[in-house]
Amino acid sequence: MPEAPTGLADEVREQVKDKKAYFGVIDRLNKASVEKHWEAYADIPWDDPDFAVDKNDPRWVLPQFDRLGETEWYRSQPPEIQSQIGLWRVATAMKIGLQFENLLKRGLLSYAYWLPNGRPEFRYVYHETTEECHHGMMFQEFVNRTKMPIRGMPKSLTLVAEAAPWIPLISTEMFFVFVLGGEDPIDYVQRKSLKNGHIKHPLEETIMRIHIAEEARHISFARHYLKHRIPRMHPMRRRVLGLFTPVVLGVMARIMLSPPGPMVRHFGIPKDVVRAAYRSEASQAEIANSVGKIRDLMAELGVIDPVGKRVWKAFGIWDEPKTRRPVPSAETA
Repeated sequence: MPEAPTGLADEVREQVKDKKAYFGVIDRLNKASVEKHWEAYADIPWDDPDFAVDKNDPRWVLPQFDRLGETEWYRSQPPEIQSQIGLWRVATAMKIGLQFENLLKRGLLSYAYWLPNGRPEFRYVYHETTEECHHGMMFQEFVNRTKMPIRGMPKSLTLVAEAAPWIPLISTEMFFVFVLGGEDPIDYVQRKSLKNGHIKHPLEETIMRIHIAEEARHISFARHYLKHRIPRMHPMRRRVLGLFTPVVLGVMARIMLSPPGPMVRHFGIPKDVVRAAYRSEASQAEIANSVGKIRDLMAELGVIDPVGKRVWKAFGIWDEPKTRRPVPSAETA
C-alpha cells in the first residue's frame, strides 16, 4: 500500500530564490512522477473480496471527529443507516474531487498550451494531468460501486465552476490559487483521517494513500509557482489576487467539508442537527484550519492587506498567519 510522502511534503517550505531554484524544483517533481506513480486499474485490487463495497458495512460509520458523527441524532440511528450516511459522505467527497480535478485538468492544459518550447513546466503539467486522470477514474469507480445516487457539486456551483478552466487565460496566479483551494482542504482532511486511524475500509485507505502521495507533488508545484510569480506581479494585480484568494478558499473549503444537500434530504437529517454540526465554532475552526497552509503562504508573499484581511474574516477562514513576509526577489521571470 502506498505511503504518504515525507520529502516532497516538506519541499513545499523551500524558498524559491531565483529562476534556477524554481526550475530545480520542477525537475525534481518531474523525476518523482516518473519514479513513483499509480494507475487506477493496475494498482488497486478492485475485484479482491476484501475490497468490496457494502453500504451496510460498519467500517463506513462516521468517525468521532466528524461533526455529524458526534451528534445524538446520528448515534441514535440504526447501524445500517449510520454506515450508509458514512459511505455517502466518502463517495460525495470523491465525486466532488473528480469534478474539481476535471476542471483542473482543463485549466492545466490551457496553461500548457501557451508555454514556449523548452519550459520544464510543460512536462510537469502533463505528468500532473496524467495523474489526475487516474484519480478521476479511481474516484468514479468507487462511486459506481456504492450504487448510491451521488451527485457531487451543487448544480448552481457547477455552472459557475465551468469558468475555472479559462482562468489561466486571465491570470495563471489566480488559477493556481484555485488549484490549492480545491486540493489543500481535502488533503488536510485525508491526512488527518489516516493519521488518527479513522479509515477502516481497505479500498478507501488505498485510494486515499495514492491520492495523498501524488497530490503532494501537485500542491508543491502550485505553491512554488506562486512563490516564483507573485513577487514579480504588478502591485494592482497582486491586490486583486489578494481579494480573490479568500473568496475561492472560503467557497471551496465549505464544498469539501460540508454535508451534501442530497444526503441531508435522502436520510431526512433535521435542519437543526445540520446547523448544530456544521455551523458550530468547532466546525468553523476546522474549515479555517483546512486552508491554513495557503493563508500562511499568502501572508508570506505579502498578498494579504487590511481590506483582504476583512474578506478572509467575512468568509470565516481567518487566523493569524504563522509566517512573515520575506524580501521579494528582484529577478524577473
